[in-house]
Amino acid sequence: MAGTKTNERPGTRCVVRRAGFSASKARQVLDLVRGLTVEQADEILQFTEREAAGVIRKALTSAVANAEHNDNQNREELAIVSCFADESETMKRMKPGSRGRSGKIRKRTCTITVIVARMSDQQLEKQRAKDSGRPVAGRRGVRQTAATRRDRVAKSRQIDGSSAASEPQELVADTAVEMVAGMHDVLEDGSMPEGFPIKGNADSMLYHTPESRYYKQTKAEVWFATTESAQAAGYSAPGSASSETAADVDQAGEGDNA
Repeated sequence: MAGTKTNERPGTRCVVRRAGFSASKARQVLDLVRGLTVEQADEILQFTEREAAGVIRKALTSAVANAEHNDNQNREELAIVSCFADESETMKRMKPGSRGRSGKIRKRTCTITVIVARMSDQQLEKQRAKDSGRPVAGRRGVRQTAATRRDRVAKSRQIDGSSAASEPQELVADTAVEMVAGMHDVLEDGSMPEGFPIKGNADSMLYHTPESRYYKQTKAEVWFATTESAQAAGYSAPGSASSETAADVDQAGEGDNA
């Protein structure tokens, strides 16, 4: 009469027998994903550059499929509760040597077991709270980016002491037409607006004409129709006295903050 197993770990499992590498190599990868959720473990295994990672990832996928179809579990609520590797068969081979001698070759295999189970209610609550507090990835919209550039232009005009510094900042940052005439925002496709050939860089507060040596390598953050409109917005030509003065003001401000 066969005895009943009393040390069986709870959960849904997948067992891979005779994997073509040693158990020690498999344990190094299993230590990376033990206790993690299924999504986190799958992401780690996908980018782990080990031979064992591919086999373990397939075992994890099979264990999750068994849990979904056999035990009616939800994939999003599953985690790896246990994973281990045991030594399996060792194939012995011979390597010929000099003077009639030979060396031993041991091709080791292992048995990999991955067990998944539903997380507790407390763990699920923590995981959902963590996911809900995660910021959504994505680039900023064109309007928000343009507003940020206008804010930097407004601050630079205040430093230069121009007449626009007395205007309300909300009005300046509202639209490009009210801020400076002859100024155009960046198009969505990155092309040059018609009639606005001059590039402006909001980080350096410099403008570049088509004759400038830096024109092609400069990424336009704002476009101007004439050099006068660029200067009215607080931009200066590369190498001019105003650009050097603005650089000195920035360095002085950094020194005060330090």
